[in-house]
Amino acid sequence: MTATHVQQALTRAHHDEWARVVATLTRRFGDLDLAEEAAAEAFATAVEHWPADGVPPNPGAWLTTTANRKAIDRIRREHKRDGKQKEAQMSFGTPPEPPGPVDDDRLRLIFTCCHPALATETRVALTLRMVGGLTVAEIARAFLVQESTMGQRITRAKTKIKAARVPYRVPSAADLPARVPGVLAVLFLIYNEGYLATGPDTDPVRHDLTAEAIRLTRLLRDLLPQDGEVAGLLALMLLTEARSAARLSPDGELIALGEQDRTAWDQAQIAEGHRLVRERLATGEAPGRYQLLAAINAVHTSAPTVADTDWSQVLALYDQLARLDRSRIVALNRAIAVAELDGPQAALALVDALADDLTTYHAYHATRADLLRRLGRGQQSRTAYDRSIALAGNTAEAAHLTRRRDQLARPDEAVAE
Repeated sequence: MTATHVQQALTRAHHDEWARVVATLTRRFGDLDLAEEAAAEAFATAVEHWPADGVPPNPGAWLTTTANRKAIDRIRREHKRDGKQKEAQMSFGTPPEPPGPVDDDRLRLIFTCCHPALATETRVALTLRMVGGLTVAEIARAFLVQESTMGQRITRAKTKIKAARVPYRVPSAADLPARVPGVLAVLFLIYNEGYLATGPDTDPVRHDLTAEAIRLTRLLRDLLPQDGEVAGLLALMLLTEARSAARLSPDGELIALGEQDRTAWDQAQIAEGHRLVRERLATGEAPGRYQLLAAINAVHTSAPTVADTDWSQVLALYDQLARLDRSRIVALNRAIAVAELDGPQAALALVDALADDLTTYHAYHATRADLLRRLGRGQQSRTAYDRSIALAGNTAEAAHLTRRRDQLARPDEAVAE
């Protein structure tokens, strides 16, 4: 087996098995720090041994067994040094928490990481690290903070979970409604990181993360079949994932929605997503954020061409969403719909009003660049594209923005603005 094949196997194993190994160890030992460190040691051992010994037939089982041994060795060393034999016996002798309504280690791990004792942003960051397997650097970019700050946040979260003896289980049915919103936020961010992965050395799309987010959301849907926001998030993911095969060009450039080959969309996923949206509409209940986002995507995926898109319906849905979520990003996306109905000048005024809050957000500059391009203001559009390219964390998106910028007339070719 070549070194390239071994490296590919290691990468695939990390993508596929990280969450499972960490979750299994957490269930056994009840310690997130120990689980993460032992998992990391197991992967380091794989890096050392697999090139010489070959990739094992079942990499996940190999990694789990190795990580268990590493965890046990660490416990024995630490407790022998500290003289805490009683605690060591408790670590091995305490029966695991009852499984709860759904018996899945990774789902239990998510609920542990999303415990109300933690701040919302900490719950998301911790789960992205422990379940999603993202690096601290990747999570820091998602939150627009320094890597050291994010590392300290995750460390404090694990310490708090250990000190508070947060149980490693799926909450009871009575406790679930208060716990679900944090879990949905985590799953959505995991999906987004896979859909537009960040980092210069990262694949622009991480199908392992999008697939894991969808799998866990399906589990949550089975657990809470009447929860509209769980159904809405699943529909949103499916309708977004359905377009994944058409999102990248052969040379790795992002293809905008209006330029995609719609015959390449996954019709089965679209049909399932539409069915979920219709089911929620039929209940007559007021939709939440994820249901509205799913409905917007249902409009887009219903149109045979971009010209057939019902932009008035899209705008009406964004108006509803803006009443629930007053974030600047929602306002930015609403402005894109305004551009299709009222023209780029009207939309540009809305976008420019968001400047103070979104100057570090690449999509803000990309939206401005496109609106300025449509208005014939080439040099200003070029400047906005440059800013967006500099801020974009996804290589495919940066390639798309670069091509759009390079299609603009050069300054010495353009008429005076």
